[in-house]
Amino acid sequence: MATFKGIALLLLCLSATALYAQEDPPPGARDALSLPTSFFTRIRDRTADLDGKLVRQSERYLQKMARREQRLQKKISRVDSSAAASLFAGSAGQYAALSHRLSSDTGNGDMHLSGEYQAYTDSLQGMLKYLQTNNAALAGDARLLSAVRNLQSLQAKMRDADQVKEFMRQRRQQLADYVGQHARLLGKDYKALNQDVYYYSQQVRTYREMLNDPDKLMKQALVILNKLPAFQAFMKQNSQLAGLFNLPGNYGSTATLAGLQTRDQVAALINQQVAAGGAGGQAALQANLQSAQSQLDGYKDKLNKLGNGSGDIDMPDFKPNDQKTKTFWRRLEYGTNFQTTRNNYYFPTVSDFGVSVGYKLSERSTFGVGASYKLGWGNGIQHIALSSQGAGLRSFFDIRIKGSFSASGGLEYNYTTPFRSMQQLHDWDNWSKSGLIGVSKTVSLKSRVFKKTKIQLLWDFLSYQQVPRTQAVIFRLGYNF
Repeated sequence: MATFKGIALLLLCLSATALYAQEDPPPGARDALSLPTSFFTRIRDRTADLDGKLVRQSERYLQKMARREQRLQKKISRVDSSAAASLFAGSAGQYAALSHRLSSDTGNGDMHLSGEYQAYTDSLQGMLKYLQTNNAALAGDARLLSAVRNLQSLQAKMRDADQVKEFMRQRRQQLADYVGQHARLLGKDYKALNQDVYYYSQQVRTYREMLNDPDKLMKQALVILNKLPAFQAFMKQNSQLAGLFNLPGNYGSTATLAGLQTRDQVAALINQQVAAGGAGGQAALQANLQSAQSQLDGYKDKLNKLGNGSGDIDMPDFKPNDQKTKTFWRRLEYGTNFQTTRNNYYFPTVSDFGVSVGYKLSERSTFGVGASYKLGWGNGIQHIALSSQGAGLRSFFDIRIKGSFSASGGLEYNYTTPFRSMQQLHDWDNWSKSGLIGVSKTVSLKSRVFKKTKIQLLWDFLSYQQVPRTQAVIFRLGYNF
């Protein structure tokens, strides 16, 4: 069994190591470029957007930290003025200096990347440098120059943000010892400061990941450039990866493969070891490979949650809210639902078709608003008649209880009178209120569209006040996107 585990480890290592040089580009590849006209504009706009978001968020957190330190200083001064003077000497000026540097730093000619290695960002930087230095037609292009400047500025601010994170951590550590002696007096303010340090670190990490996430247009440009031998040679000498590993000039050529085992030799060695295991050797090898891959994936997930090796590893002493570092638009959740109420003496059978948009306060709680349209079907299978039976305005909340179950509720206004024009809906005397409370269950389907199917059972506790009385128990089926 140990032999098979060793083979499994060998295969995993081989999967991450290149045994052969890259294949030569097809004969038809040309040194002339045919990049989309909007490519440089896209880079310029995207980097400018991330630059602005990073600066705004950094300034907001710096201001919050400065205010929290001021409150801590006042409280400490009441019990130990000399300690307060020592702990907070010059801290306000440091916060102001960091904020000014973030807003004014535009970088320089050296677009040096810091932190964890980001393959796409490295390729993007190399692409712009290559086009600027090796293509006379684009060397003076205003769009290219603007894209280069914006990327330089963003990289500079990323480095500044790393320094801000380090400064925040140092300040937290400097205050930690003193706060520990006066936990009853200062614990609440220090806890809030500690949360700011963590959330800012996660915010910077989010922007770094956004920069490293290429869209379709940028992927297309990389495909075009990767066909050029000159660009391949340029990246081997100028990429961040080349600098990290000090790759030789003939990297990727057949000369560098001398002495290495070929793929056939490795395969023969593995088959020899598998054959020694008898009839069950192949099955045992597959099982060990799967087990090793599963463990490797588990370690990767844990590392990603801790900062992905980027220097962002920071174990919080509180339960973090992962939604807090997302932008407003990324916290929105869209949905649709429908329900059907049976006919009675006053109303025909009616189906409500609703749409909603929710804002995620955390991973466990969401609130939002929505609207619905009431379509009447008539009074039975023998009397089908389509009609507009009204409309509805909704507010809702969901709080996850356990697993896929959530407590749900909301307040709704329903217009239950047939209407022919929107003007009729302006009469608020014809609107009735519904107060809903109940339970929801989210069912994950295998469909790409309906991944989050929501089943709701709700009780309208205001239905007994309505004249005529409306249905008290409501069953809804919905989908979130």
